[in-house]
Amino acid sequence: MGIVNVTPDSFSDGGKYFDPLAAQRRASKLIDEGADVIDVGAQSTRPMAKELEVKDELSRLKPALISIRNLSPDYLIQLIHLIQKLQK
Repeated sequence: MGIVNVTPDSFSDGGKYFDPLAAQRRASKLIDEGADVIDVGAQSTRPMAKELEVKDELSRLKPALISIRNLSPDYLIQLIHLIQKLQK
């Protein structure tokens, strides 16, 4: 599994993949390196990060998801944080 953070304030990558094309390039690299699933996250998990509303999280995710899906419709993409939020 590979992870693509599409947060402008990611503590793990400094927001490198917030741009949809950067997210696409990252996903492509992860797939080339052997990832069979791409986890895309738009909610920062850094300490003191503001919890996003679902609509705001979706607005961050959508451009990256479209861009990644354009690489291949066969890539498996998971949205763990968003699913957990929707189940609350």
